Amino acid sequence: MSEDLPPLTPGTLYLVATPIGNLEDITLRALRTLKECDRVAAEDTRRTGRLLTHFGLSKPMLSYFKFSEAKRSEEILQLLSRGEKIALVTDAGSPGISDPGERVVRAAIAAGYRVEAVPGPSALVAALTASGLPTEEFHFVGFLPHKSGQRRKKLECLKDIEGTLVLYESPYRVEKLLGELTDILGARPVVLARELTKRFEEFIRGTPAELLERFRARAPKGEFVVLVAPSTTEKQVPCSEDLG
Repeated sequence: MSEDLPPLTPGTLYLVATPIGNLEDITLRALRTLKECDRVAAEDTRRTGRLLTHFGLSKPMLSYFKFSEAKRSEEILQLLSRGEKIALVTDAGSPGISDPGERVVRAAIAAGYRVEAVPGPSALVAALTASGLPTEEFHFVGFLPHKSGQRRKKLECLKDIEGTLVLYESPYRVEKLLGELTDILGARPVVLARELTKRFEEFIRGTPAELLERFRARAPKGEFVVLVAPSTTEKQVPCSEDLG
């Protein structure tokens, strides 16, 4: 690392983006932050421990996740009050984006502590830029509610949004989502980005009905980013096109 780089600032919460699949996607700045911080707050200490070990790093860790975030926020604030430099990471991607972290950030800001983002890999950005759908305006939804009624109500509210819709979905519910998209949004072009940055990364394009038919023959695997074209767009993408 360059000696000209400024040292980490005591009493700062660093939000460190970590790889979403390919470990080569970690940034030099992320590695330096993880190396120089006093402690790592991790969504899953086992998973983060493997990441640190891979890069030859070892740091004290504390765990925080969705159901412990309120309690852990208080502990993190105490550490910041002692001048510690805390790196906050999730299992993959940027903290707070469909992952824990938002509550910790709010608490740190409210208490007057410095918060600094260390940007890096993002499934949202990777999928959107390679989708072929309009990127000048988009609406990120994250994960839809699990209950059918709430999911359909949410999609009804989103159907007239003037921009590309971006959602996250698990392989266990992606077929259900495609059926809902067929019912509510019709034959709009959809892009499914699967296993981003991993060995079997795949972009699958088609209408919701076409994609649903495809998965009847081959069960979906891996995590998905689902992108839906705006209700009116001049940038329609070819349907039924697969990119390996």
